[in-house]
Amino acid sequence: MTDNSTTPQEYIDEMARKRGYVLDYHKKMAQADFEVLQAANGIVSAAYLNQRKLDRKVKELIFIVSLTVMRASKGHIQSHIRVALDLGVPAEEILEAIEIALPEAGVVAFQTGFDAWAEVVGIEGLEPSVKVHEGGSGSAE
Repeated sequence: MTDNSTTPQEYIDEMARKRGYVLDYHKKMAQADFEVLQAANGIVSAAYLNQRKLDRKVKELIFIVSLTVMRASKGHIQSHIRVALDLGVPAEEILEAIEIALPEAGVVAFQTGFDAWAEVVGIEGLEPSVKVHEGGSGSAE
C-alpha cells in the first residue's frame, strides 16, 4: 500500500528520521519509482524499524553482520555501524558481532565489515618494524 498524500521529498526525509540514514538508491528510487520505494520500505519497516520483540540495538547488530556476510558495500555497512553507535552500542560490541562472520563467511567477507568498522571508529593499524612486501587492504578497492 502506498501513501499518495506524501511527496517523495517528505518520504525521504521521514525515512532519514526513522532510520538515521538513507542510501543512494533510496534517493534515486524516490524520483524514479516512488511507489516501489514505498512498498520496499514497508517490508523494511515491518522487519527492522517497527518495535517488536528485538530492540533496535540488536537489530542493528544483526543487520551489520548480515550485510558483512552478504559482502554489501562498505558504505551500506557503515551506515548501520553509525546508527548502532548513535544508539549507544559500544564499538567493541559491533566488532564482536562482525567477527561472527569469520567462521561462516570467511576472512574475505569479514574484511569488508572490519574495514567499514575500522574507518568509522578510527582504528589505525600497526606497521611492521621489519622489511616486508606490501600486503594492501585485502579488498578489491
